[in-house]
Amino acid sequence: MLFPSAAILDDQSDCGRGERLALALARENINNNIEGGSQARVEVDVYELQKDSQYETTDTMCQILPKGVVSVIGPASSPASASTISHICGEKEIPHVKIGPEETPKLPYLRFASVTLYPSNEDMSLAIGSILRSFGYPTASLICAKAECLLRLEELVRHFLISRETLSVRMLDDSLDPTPLLKEIRDDKVATIIIDANASISYQILRKANELGMMTAFYKYILTTMDFPLLKMDDVVNDQSNILGFSMLNRTHPFFSEFIRSLNLSWREGCHISPYPGPALSSALMFDGVHVVVGAVRELNRSQEIGVKPLSCTSPLIWQHGTSLMNYLRMVHTQTSSTRTGSSPISQPKTLFYLAALTVFTLLTFNKSFLFSLVVTTILENPYVMRKSNYQDYQGNDQYEGFCVDMLRELAGILKFSFKIKLVDDGLYGAPEPNGSWTGMVGELIDRKADLAVAGFTITSEREKVIDFSKPFMTLGISILYRVHLGRKPGYFSFLDPFSPAVWLFMLLAYLAVSCVLFLAARLSPYEWYNPYPCFRERRDILENQYTLGNSLWFPVGGFMQQGSEIMPRALSTRCVSGVWWAFTLIIISSYTANLAAFLTVQRMEAPIESADDLADQTNIQYGTIHGGSTMTFFMNSRYQTYQRMWNYMYSKQPSVFVKSTEEGIARVLNSKYAFLMESTMNEYYRSLNCNLTQIGGLLDTKGYGIGMPLGSPYRHEITLGILQMQESNRLEILKRRWWEGGQCPKEEDHRAKGLGMENIGGIFVVLICGLIIAVFVAIMEFVWSTRRSAETDEVIFHHLPLSISSSSSSIASAAQRVILTESEWSACVKRSQCLLPNAKMCCRCCCLVSFQHFINFLFTFLVFLHIYINLHSRNESHNKRVELRSNKYNSLLRIPSKKFLVSENS
Repeated sequence: MLFPSAAILDDQSDCGRGERLALALARENINNNIEGGSQARVEVDVYELQKDSQYETTDTMCQILPKGVVSVIGPASSPASASTISHICGEKEIPHVKIGPEETPKLPYLRFASVTLYPSNEDMSLAIGSILRSFGYPTASLICAKAECLLRLEELVRHFLISRETLSVRMLDDSLDPTPLLKEIRDDKVATIIIDANASISYQILRKANELGMMTAFYKYILTTMDFPLLKMDDVVNDQSNILGFSMLNRTHPFFSEFIRSLNLSWREGCHISPYPGPALSSALMFDGVHVVVGAVRELNRSQEIGVKPLSCTSPLIWQHGTSLMNYLRMVHTQTSSTRTGSSPISQPKTLFYLAALTVFTLLTFNKSFLFSLVVTTILENPYVMRKSNYQDYQGNDQYEGFCVDMLRELAGILKFSFKIKLVDDGLYGAPEPNGSWTGMVGELIDRKADLAVAGFTITSEREKVIDFSKPFMTLGISILYRVHLGRKPGYFSFLDPFSPAVWLFMLLAYLAVSCVLFLAARLSPYEWYNPYPCFRERRDILENQYTLGNSLWFPVGGFMQQGSEIMPRALSTRCVSGVWWAFTLIIISSYTANLAAFLTVQRMEAPIESADDLADQTNIQYGTIHGGSTMTFFMNSRYQTYQRMWNYMYSKQPSVFVKSTEEGIARVLNSKYAFLMESTMNEYYRSLNCNLTQIGGLLDTKGYGIGMPLGSPYRHEITLGILQMQESNRLEILKRRWWEGGQCPKEEDHRAKGLGMENIGGIFVVLICGLIIAVFVAIMEFVWSTRRSAETDEVIFHHLPLSISSSSSSIASAAQRVILTESEWSACVKRSQCLLPNAKMCCRCCCLVSFQHFINFLFTFLVFLHIYINLHSRNESHNKRVELRSNKYNSLLRIPSKKFLVSENS
C-alpha cells in the first residue's frame, strides 16, 4: 500500500543543503526495507517555496490537499510559512512534521496538528544557561540578528533576571555590520558572547571579531545556530579561539556515512565543489521526518486499514484518520540519523529534543597539551623577578631570573606551553581608580593585554571581583620591617649586667646586715663562748668567741662565694642566721649563673617599637607601604581600630609615607626613622641580605600569592592543577630555599653558643689584678704598721726602711744598735721556722725583713729582664750590647751583704 506525503522545501541556494537527496535516500531506504507484516510504501512529493510569505504558502497547500497525503514535512527555514502550514493542517487534521525552529510567538492552537524534530526555544535557552553556569561565566553579551531572538531565548533572559547576573543585549542594524557592537563589547570587558543568527551571519560576526583582535582565549563565543558544523572558519580561528556550538547530527548512525558519501557525490556532480563541510541539519531532519511518518503509519495500519482522501481548501471535509495518526506519532519509537526520540511519547515539541543527546562542538579544547604562547605581565621585585647582572647579553625571557621565573618554567614544562615575559607599564601591582578602572597588572589583565600575571601577587577579595586567581603558591602575611637598634656591646664589666644596680646594692646591704646580726647573735649567745685550752687547768677561766668583727664579716663572704671559712657556728641562733644566708646565696648564685651566659653572648636589640600597636601609638617613627599594593588595600579596608588609625596616619601624612617600590622602602628604613609594612616573605628575604634589618612583632594577617588571569580564563583550572602538582612534589619549597637562603645574615632563630672574648670577661681579670694590687698594698701597710708598733714596744728604732734597690746592709746596720749576729746565726735564723737564739723575737723580725728584701730584689730583677727581652725584639743588634752592660750594672747594685747585722741590745 502506498502512502503519499508532501515535502515543502525553501532552500534557495545553488547547490542546495541536501534536502532533496535526503528525501530520495529516505524513500529508497524505507521501500527497500519493508517489514514482513507491513506492505506500507512511501512516496514523497516535493514542493518549493520561493519566499517566506503567507499567500504563496497557502497556494502551495491548496495544491497539495487535492492529491491526498498522510503528512506534510517542512519547510526548514521559513517560520511564517511553517505557521501557515500548521494552521491549514490543523483544520484538515493532517499531521505536520516541522523541521525548523519554532515560530515566535508560540501559537498554542497549532500544536494539535504538528510535531517538531527541531529543538524548542525553551530547551535551547536552558542549554545555553546550563553551559554558562558550568563554565562559571557571570556576565554575557547577546548579539541578535532579528528582534525575535528575545522571544526565542526568553528562558535565558529570565535566568539572568532571576540570578541578577548581567546580560547585555545588542541588535544588529539593517546593514548587519557587527563592528560597532563588537567594539562596545570589548570596551565593556565582556568575555562571553552569545550569537543568535544563522550560520552565514554568525560567520561574518566571527570574522570581524578576528579582525578586531577578539579571537583570543579570553573571549568565548556561543552560537545558537544548529548548522554550526557547516561553518568554514579556517581563516577565522587560531590556536586560542574558543567557539562553542550545537549539533544534533547522530554521526554514529549506520546510514550516516552513506548519506555523507551520496551528498558529496551529488554536490560534485552539480556544483563541482562541496559548498559545506557536512550535511545541514535540515537535510538530516528531513530524512528523519520521513522515517517518523512511515513508522507511525505502519503502527496505525496494523490496527486498522487506513487510506488517503483528497481534500480541498474550500471544503470543510477533514481526513478521518488524522487524529489517530497524530496519536501514533506521539508514541512512535524509532532510531533516526539526527537524534534518538527514546521511549517517551512525542506529546510536546520539546520531547523530541533531549539535552543528553546534544553534541557540543568547540574549536578549542583546553587540556594538558595546549601548545601556544602566553603573555605574562610581571613586575621587577626581588627575589621573584629580577634582571640578570649582564641582562644586556641576553634576549627575551633569558634576561630575567628569580623565583617566579623558575616557577613559570616548571609550570610551562608541566602544561606544555610557552610564555613571553612583559614588564607592567606603570610598575604597579594594581589598585582601583575613582573612575572604576584599575592600574598595574590588574588593569592589564582586565584590558586583555596579558594572559597571566605572575609575581608576588596577593590574592584579595577586591581583585577577585575583576580577575581570576589560581590556588596560592605561597602563604604569607603583612609584617613590619625596621632597622636594627643594638644596645651597648658587652663591656669589661658586663658580668655585672645579670643584676641591676639596685639588686647589687641590696645584696651589699644584706651582706652587712647578716654580718652585724651574726656578730650580735654570737656575742649574746653563751654557746658561742668556749675555752680554747681545755687541758690546762690554769687557763680554764679563759673564754673566747670565734665571731670577732673580722670573722663576722668574713663568714658571709665564704658562704656567698660557696667556699668554706672553717668557722663553724655553735649556737642555734648563729646556725639559723647561717642557714638563711646560705639559702639566700643559693637563689642569688643560681639566678646569676642562669642569666650570665645570655648577657655575655647576646648583643641585645633595643627596639623602640615591638608591635603594630606601639607603631600606631607614636609619631616619632614614620611608617608606610607600597602605593597601590595589596598591603595598602588591607589597611584601607580594615575595620580593626589600630589598623584604621595607622591608615589615617599614612593617608594624611605629608610628605607621603608611601613608596613606589620595595627598594625605595628599604632605603628609607636604613636612612631614616621609618618602618616599612610589607609581606613577610619579602621581609625574610631582605633580612637575609642586610643584617641591619629586623622584623618587628608577628604577622598582621594571613594571605597568599597567586597567579592572576582575566575573568573566565580557560587556563585557570589547569594552572591550578599544575601548582598543586608542584607543591606535592616539593618543587616550590626547593625553589624558595634556592632564592631565600643565599643571604649573608644568619637566621634570627640561630642562637648557637659563641666563644667568649676578652670584651666579654675582661672585667674579671681587671678585678683580679686590682685585688692582687690591693692585697700587696695592704700587706705592705700591715708590715709597716706591725714593725713600727713592735719598735715602740721593744724599743727598736728604725730610722728608715731600705726598700729601694740601691739600699745596702750598711744602711740597716746604721739604724740599729751594737748587738751583732754572726753569719752562722743568721743562716740558722733564715733556714728555721723559729729562732734558737735568746733574742729569738728580734731574729724572726729581722728574718722577715730580709725575706721581704729578697722578694723585692727578685721582683725588680724579673722586671729588668722582661724589659731587656722586649727591647731585644724591638731594637737592632747594635743596641743589644748596651742593654747587656746596663743589665750587668743593675745586677751589681742588687748585691746585698750578709756578713754582719746590728741588732738592738734589748733583743
